Amino acid sequence: MKILIVEDERTIRDMIGESIEKWGLSTIKIEDFSRIFQIFLKENPQLVLLDINLPLFDGFYWCNKIREVSQVPIIFISSRNKPMDMIMAMNMGGDDFIQKPFHLDVLMAKVNAILRRVYSYVDMQPDVLEHHGVVLNLKDGDLHVGEQSTTLTKTEFIILKLLLQQKGTIVTRSKIMRDLWKDESFVDDNTLTVNITRLRKKLAEIGKEGFIKTRKGQGYMIP
Repeated sequence: MKILIVEDERTIRDMIGESIEKWGLSTIKIEDFSRIFQIFLKENPQLVLLDINLPLFDGFYWCNKIREVSQVPIIFISSRNKPMDMIMAMNMGGDDFIQKPFHLDVLMAKVNAILRRVYSYVDMQPDVLEHHGVVLNLKDGDLHVGEQSTTLTKTEFIILKLLLQQKGTIVTRSKIMRDLWKDESFVDDNTLTVNITRLRKKLAEIGKEGFIKTRKGQGYMIP
């Protein structure tokens, strides 16, 4: 399991990281605070430790961005001690709040408790697929590029999901159609062409023209 640490005080960040790694967990430590969301999408962590006071945008902003695409557990860590800060943290989608200074054993107890509760009986599949700024939400089928978004049909969703899961690889038309038939979309060759065209149009409308490439006589791919 991977834990994303979003803490701008290096000493605290390193102490938390060492403590987490002693439990056999992996850590991703944010150092570029302008790329928190992009790193979250790329790394797909199983839990986020999120400070409130951060450079550029505060933790509430980043929590809201993450909640747009994922229900990953978020623990706020902060020196703020006003009840309103704790209430805001919970209302923004936080799962817990721990106040600085804190004992590392207490933090780890909270981390382990949440990981057991959330992941013991569920399949640890990602909430999103991301590639070159294109974010496909697997929960609701929405497609995001930066601040722009569009909604896909079931058939378009299945096609894009398959291509993203096998990015860098040519996916044959027959493979796509088998996946669509499995999901009861019942498409023939002409229908597949129409849906690929519509999907490409939607990608172009949100700034990703040419995202899906045709490999003549072979199929399609996302490079």
